[in-house]
Amino acid sequence: MRLRFQPFTRPVIRVGRLIRRNLPPLNFITIHYIYFIGMSLVSAIVFWASATPFRSVSFTDSLFLTTSAMTLAGLNTVNLSTLNTFQQFILFFLIIIGSAIFVSAFVVHVRRKAFEIKFKAVVDRERQRHQRPRRVLEEAREEQTSRPYELQLRDSHGQNESLGHEPRADIPRTLSDEATESPNIVKRPSLDGHEDVPDTPHLQDAARKQNRGPGQDHITFVPGTIYRAATTGTETNGIYQHSRLLSMQGVGARSTASLPQWLPSGAAKMRSQSPPAHADSHTEKYFPSSGFIARNSQFYNLGEAERERLGGVEYKAIQLLSVIVPLYFILWQLLGCLGIGAYVANNRADTTRKNGLNPFWVGAFNAVSAFNNSGMSLLDANMVAFQTSIYMLITMGLLILAGNTCYPIFLRLLIWTLLKLIPKNQAWSDDRNTLRFLLDHPRRCYTNLFPSQHTWWLLISIVVLNGIDWIAFEVLNIGNASITALPKGIRVLDGLFQALAVRSGGFYVVPIPSIRISLQVLYVAMMYISVYPVVITMRNSNVYEERSLGIYATDPGYTKTKQRGSFFGVLKRHLTDQGPQPETKGYFVRQQLRAQLAHDLWWIVLAILLIMIIETDQFERNPAAFSVFNVIFEVVSGYGCVGISLGVPNDAYSFCGSWHVLSKLVLCAVMLRGRHRGLPVAIDKAILLPGESQHTAEEEDAQIRLEKSLTRGTVV
Repeated sequence: MRLRFQPFTRPVIRVGRLIRRNLPPLNFITIHYIYFIGMSLVSAIVFWASATPFRSVSFTDSLFLTTSAMTLAGLNTVNLSTLNTFQQFILFFLIIIGSAIFVSAFVVHVRRKAFEIKFKAVVDRERQRHQRPRRVLEEAREEQTSRPYELQLRDSHGQNESLGHEPRADIPRTLSDEATESPNIVKRPSLDGHEDVPDTPHLQDAARKQNRGPGQDHITFVPGTIYRAATTGTETNGIYQHSRLLSMQGVGARSTASLPQWLPSGAAKMRSQSPPAHADSHTEKYFPSSGFIARNSQFYNLGEAERERLGGVEYKAIQLLSVIVPLYFILWQLLGCLGIGAYVANNRADTTRKNGLNPFWVGAFNAVSAFNNSGMSLLDANMVAFQTSIYMLITMGLLILAGNTCYPIFLRLLIWTLLKLIPKNQAWSDDRNTLRFLLDHPRRCYTNLFPSQHTWWLLISIVVLNGIDWIAFEVLNIGNASITALPKGIRVLDGLFQALAVRSGGFYVVPIPSIRISLQVLYVAMMYISVYPVVITMRNSNVYEERSLGIYATDPGYTKTKQRGSFFGVLKRHLTDQGPQPETKGYFVRQQLRAQLAHDLWWIVLAILLIMIIETDQFERNPAAFSVFNVIFEVVSGYGCVGISLGVPNDAYSFCGSWHVLSKLVLCAVMLRGRHRGLPVAIDKAILLPGESQHTAEEEDAQIRLEKSLTRGTVV
């Protein structure tokens, strides 16, 4: 029977194996996709079923709106004022749980829990290690007392032998016995706080041997052992390593980038006693150790006990973040909802009632939408209805900055302020050490907290980009009657608000079709690079950036021959990425930019092509309204998760609301893809659960940097 169906089952089995081999690995990015796609689909069903009257909103529009809210894209295919309150609340809820801060706060809590589980396992292991030697000794003594009549003979060499038995060489001495006999022993407290364990290498080895049960013999290595990768390229000892179709490693990361198990090298077994040339600083600033800190906060040259101390410091920092980040996320939105809701209810209630909406609800919805940079508004006119409300423009502009582009800056400023406020005494020394570690090495603990230099670079880039948008709004709209009709002071404030909102906020304070076409082109470029300042900073400060890119920085303590050539030769090498280039900080940034551009561009081009094919009939009927530029503007706005739209002539919803069903589905895929372009790579220290492979990877990276430095130059 089995042979009869075998010709039919073999192809099915082969297809199944092929699919399984090409499925993406289950990592942070994969889970992120599952979360966003799953929530969008489930909420779309609820949204569609709750429409009043039933089916007044099609399922395609329901899916589009929930996806737009979840991804914070902010585009809408129907007027939100026509939805019932429950549907509006669904969008409100999706905007909150789709926020980057919400997701990052959840990751912090998961990592905190993982650290606690790991520490509990360490404590249990240490307790068993302390109890087992005593049990072995007690069993040995009981066995000796049970044989009182055993005769012992002394041989010619003075050795005792039991009659008919081998010498009892397997009975170890207890740690306490050795500790009393060794005068140069320093005791350290155990992890459970009950006993003192002698901190000497030979006693630790004895305990390790005692803990080893039958059949558990294994090779151990002293702390500081240098490891070498067991894999190179895509082959392992001649065996081909399969590469998945969807690697899900993140933008710029190699498809094979991972934290694998490493085989120890026999080349070096001893810890470094002096700092290597490429060490930036020592680890003893945060905990007693003899390790070093390299590029991007990589800690290396640490033993097992020192790694545990480092884990304790990281755990305290993550524990602090698990309180600060949720409070930041909740308080900003709560205060924003109360402030803007009360303002609209007391000052602009008539504006909201024209759309049949509750004034406080409109203000609260706008506050949450502004903080999470969604751009959705319950009013059909968006922020045009409030273009003269100074308080609302300033407050929402601050919420836009606090929830996205300036979030890492505000968070670092908050932690720095806490450090300055804490008293400098012994009682607060542990808290000060935790805050100092968090400020010095933030990317070991959190994705959206950067070192000082990276934070300053982010601040400068935000000021420059927003300044360009602000100046362009004021200059390019000179002579534009729809803009110059506003009072001068209001026009300046509107320009500032639009500059803050155009890159990610998604609100518009003046109708976008009414501004100059040159400014619209600038807005396309700004929406395209909206995520770049934060995401490039995030990936450039990643602890495992070198490992993810497959590129290692050259040690600054070594010199190398400078590359010479003509101006055009140098320009060609930079544009084509040919020839050796110095792997400086700028080089890593360029690599990240190239990877991000390659990741973004082909999706946008493909989406525009498909939509133009689908909307050919509408383009031929109305070329001005369905122009290629309008489609480009809408697609880039959706991909950048911004939400600004050129709209349609006779309604208030986004331009995509007039598209065919298939075009809307294409844009849904674009919004989902765009939401994930700002994620860290899969092997980012701040999203990985604690494990031994991370420790080994840092030691391996340090060794690779040292070897590359030795092969590329001489010590200066």
